[in-house]
Amino acid sequence: MSRRTIAKTFGASLVAMVAALVLLAVAGGLAYANGSFVMDGPDVVGVRSTPFGWVMIGLAALAVLTFMGAAVAQFVAWVGAVVHTAQLADKTWFIVLLVLGMFSFGFIAMVIYLLAGPKDPDLPQTPSPAVAQQPKLDLRVPVS
Repeated sequence: MSRRTIAKTFGASLVAMVAALVLLAVAGGLAYANGSFVMDGPDVVGVRSTPFGWVMIGLAALAVLTFMGAAVAQFVAWVGAVVHTAQLADKTWFIVLLVLGMFSFGFIAMVIYLLAGPKDPDLPQTPSPAVAQQPKLDLRVPVS
């Protein structure tokens, strides 16, 4: 996985997480404002079975699923970064990403890696095979 792909995956998952949190807040707020929840003091003890209430609960469930998918994408980006840095000669970034990720600081490690981490190494250019010159055929008929 290239550093560019890792950055795109990480960035897209951040956008998805923020969108999921916004959707969850809006759906929950609208359901609460519409009186879709049966409250007992500060506790929700039931849901009023109205079409609007169920739509808001469905949107909240979609937001939770989106957030979970974005969390999986964050993990995939972290694993990609760990694998990418393991291939480098200097193992400092590999150790930093691995240790911080193992101690639940993977998000911070990924932000630091994407801001200040090593760039993709220049790949060696393989020369393209030269087009072999075909021998020219002599189509002249010999005269005797």
